[in-house]
Amino acid sequence: MKKKNGIRILLFLIMLLICALVIMPFVIMFFTSLKTSAEISSAHFRLFPEKWLFSNYVEAMTSSDWGRYFWNSFYVTALSVGISLVINSMAGYAFARLRFAGRDFLFLLALVGMMIPQQVTMLPNFVAMKYIPLAGGNDIFGQGGTGLINTYAGLVAPYIAGAFGVFLFRQFFMNFPQSLDDAAKIDGLSRMGTFRRIYLPLSKAIFATLIVFKTTSTWNEYTWPLIVTTRKDMWTVQLALSVFKEEYITQWNYLMAATTLITLPLLILYVFMQKYFVEGIVTTGIKG
Repeated sequence: MKKKNGIRILLFLIMLLICALVIMPFVIMFFTSLKTSAEISSAHFRLFPEKWLFSNYVEAMTSSDWGRYFWNSFYVTALSVGISLVINSMAGYAFARLRFAGRDFLFLLALVGMMIPQQVTMLPNFVAMKYIPLAGGNDIFGQGGTGLINTYAGLVAPYIAGAFGVFLFRQFFMNFPQSLDDAAKIDGLSRMGTFRRIYLPLSKAIFATLIVFKTTSTWNEYTWPLIVTTRKDMWTVQLALSVFKEEYITQWNYLMAATTLITLPLLILYVFMQKYFVEGIVTTGIKG
């Protein structure tokens, strides 16, 4: 009995240490956002600021057009997540419940897509956005204009479909018995009706899981918006953080203030989605 209690205490201390390591960067970020530049550059580190300067948040947000940057990020993220949920859920349903020639081979190709790093596909994606025909002044051969550069469509396009989402829905839909489809067919439901009226209402946990993953990855994306935008009014919040970094100095207090505000939407999303998110992870057996 004492041995079991000792193991529990040890596991509790380990988990407490892990939680502290995870939370500490956010704590440092928040307190740094309230300091003066002199405090931050001081040789003696202090966690708590001498004076709590909440005015840093006001000055950071008024230093540039942050309303526009937040709107861009919210708009791009909402479009990316919404479209990807539709495409991934339908593709996952097709791979799990429909029988057609080449189904397993196509799903294998989708899994291979999960193994390809994003950096490998970034240049081909840019070329596709730049030279897409009949967009942004391009002719039918994709020449003469800018394509989807500096457009919301160009920012959203790479995120609307992903192998991970297809895999997630497919694994979930595979758990349902065939008798469910047979009963729906007897009741006169079509394939689309079965998907819409039976499978979708039962997939809340998977939708929540994918919303959290997709929102986090899209909201935090830096490289793709940097490549596909050349106008400042199309910046997302991640690109906008560069306004606090000058040639010889970085305004760390303003940078941390903006970063804190950028992080808040993701934290709020996770708090509201936590129950379904954990349920979805358990249901699909995702690890890591």
